[in-house]
Amino acid sequence: MTKTLFMEKYPVFSLEIGKNETSFTNVDQIIEYLKEKIEAHPIAIFIAIFDHYEHTGSMADGVINPEIKDAKNLIFCFGKQIPNPKILAVRPRSISICELENSFSIDTLQVPNEELHTLTETWIKSIANLS
Repeated sequence: MTKTLFMEKYPVFSLEIGKNETSFTNVDQIIEYLKEKIEAHPIAIFIAIFDHYEHTGSMADGVINPEIKDAKNLIFCFGKQIPNPKILAVRPRSISICELENSFSIDTLQVPNEELHTLTETWIKSIANLS
C-alpha cells in the first residue's frame, strides 16, 4: 500500500487493484467481503455503509469525477479501550472503496494501533486475489 499525506496532513494508505487482479466485480461485493472480515474479528464491530456516490449525486451542486463509477465507505471500529478523550477523534475507522473504469481504489486513514493497522492493510491487500 502507498502512504500519502492527503491535504498535507492526513496519513492515507491506498491500494489500487486492477479489475483483472480480483474476482470482485463491484463495490458491494468488496464491502461484503470486508464486512465478513470485520464480523469475524474478536474486537472489531461493523457500524454502517455510507453510499458516498449516491449522497454526492443527490445534491443539486454535487460534483463527481466522471471516472468514478461507485464510491462507498465501510465504517467500523476496533475500540476496546478509551484511554483518553482524544482517541475518540480517530474512531471509528473507515475504508473507502471506489470503482473506476478498470480498477478499484481502496483507501483508509492510518490506524493508531500498529497491529490493527497491519491487519487492516492485510484485509485490503487480500482483495487482490488473482495472480
